Amino acid sequence: MKRFASLLFGALLASTIAIAQQNPPAENFTITVLHTNDLHAHVEPVTVRGKSIGGYARQASILIDRREKTINPLILNAGDVFQGTLYFNEYEGLADLSFMNLIGYQAMAVGNHEFDRGVQPLITFANLARFPVIATNLDVSKLPDLAQAIKKSAVIEVAGQKIGIVASVPDNLLEMILPVPGVAVLDYQKSIQAEVDSLTKQGINKIILLSHGGFDLDTAMAPKFRHIDLVVGGHSHTLLGTLNIPDIADSRGEYPTVSKDANGNPTLIVQAWEWGKVVGEIEVTFDPKGIAQSWRGNPILVDDTWPENPYVATMLAAFKKPIEAMMKKPVAELKTDLAQRMTPGVEPTMGYVIADAALAKTAKLGAQIAFWNSGGVRAPLAAGTVTYGQLAEVCPFGNQLVVLTLTGQELLGAIQHGVNRGGMLLPSRGFVYSIEGDKLISATFNGTPIDPTKSYKVTFSNFTSGGGDGHEILKNAKGQRIETGFVDLEALIEYFEQNNPLTFSDSRIQSR
Repeated sequence: MKRFASLLFGALLASTIAIAQQNPPAENFTITVLHTNDLHAHVEPVTVRGKSIGGYARQASILIDRREKTINPLILNAGDVFQGTLYFNEYEGLADLSFMNLIGYQAMAVGNHEFDRGVQPLITFANLARFPVIATNLDVSKLPDLAQAIKKSAVIEVAGQKIGIVASVPDNLLEMILPVPGVAVLDYQKSIQAEVDSLTKQGINKIILLSHGGFDLDTAMAPKFRHIDLVVGGHSHTLLGTLNIPDIADSRGEYPTVSKDANGNPTLIVQAWEWGKVVGEIEVTFDPKGIAQSWRGNPILVDDTWPENPYVATMLAAFKKPIEAMMKKPVAELKTDLAQRMTPGVEPTMGYVIADAALAKTAKLGAQIAFWNSGGVRAPLAAGTVTYGQLAEVCPFGNQLVVLTLTGQELLGAIQHGVNRGGMLLPSRGFVYSIEGDKLISATFNGTPIDPTKSYKVTFSNFTSGGGDGHEILKNAKGQRIETGFVDLEALIEYFEQNNPLTFSDSRIQSR
């Protein structure tokens, strides 16, 4: 399949990157940045609240349309193209890259998930990309092939003006990936500022940071940098601005979110949600000194009001055939039935296993316990051979794993809320709680009652931790919040593979 993907590259469009020195402009200059982030191998559309959105075929229509109708367009991605669907399992990013090359992306940040299968898939991706793949705060000098494939920065010429591009991986990258000898993370502020300074010394006065650090880090760091005009973010899957369909998702703030750099000049911060559900579009006008003077923009929902690009749709059909076959491939043997719902005498063991998988995936981040919302368990499993397709039916939403630091009181309150709503939180191994009617009677972890004053590191889905099902306690929790970027299906597949054959016999929720 990788050979098939590679054959397509010969027909794809290339972006042009110029390196010549420029003279300071004498007039104001406007660019339009079109951007995505956290695509996570979502090649096809997904369903959100009953509405089909996303997919490269629609994304291509939008980007081609906006490239033709906007002023000096620049198409960027803020990382995490890898991991999240079976398209990554099969193609290791090359399916996405075919579409990105064709659409005409011009630069991309390295995200944490680009290391999910070590460095070789990233090297291959970057070498075949028709655009620079950038990681400014990485030191990979001990890995010559990777060091040659990715860049510290890039300079892109737009209508005769040079735009400097730097990019960042998460500052805690090494806590989020499997050990990769030879990969080191540099000081976030110092390394990025040094590269920015190098660009400004070349006379480049318009600089964009492709940040895969997350919205909170972007807003915290913007005032500490000099000469970064626009931060195109990713990693936290943050929606900013307003959509034309209300209630399809919660916005975190204004698009752009406006900050000031260390010199007091505007720094604009944008992010475009996740999975290609939206395309961000921001128009910025700079004065001759490269200082942003005016701006406007908003995300564009990638819905069915946009037609599918026919060429991209044809490519997608070719990539999809092996995926359909993969859905039938066995993952592991299951020795016991796993129930979807709690009924008299039957516990929701499928949800318990998902919680175990979520905990296994996040334990290296310090997680002690995991819970999965009962509504997020979409199918049971019968004993026998389990396939990729069956696991995809169990976890179809592609939720991300989030590790929260909670007090025991907050944790007990969240469990009680789930009991009250009839949408119980299903615990990982070692956690047991008892209920009577709609009342929580007791809760223990490894046999010890939960201490309301003690802190616990607990993994949830981004849906639950973000307040889904009314979990305001979790949404408003003040403790540490780690947006891991790990995907539920990815964790579940790994758990089955690592525990093959899988059996289950625990009792975790006791109803009186």
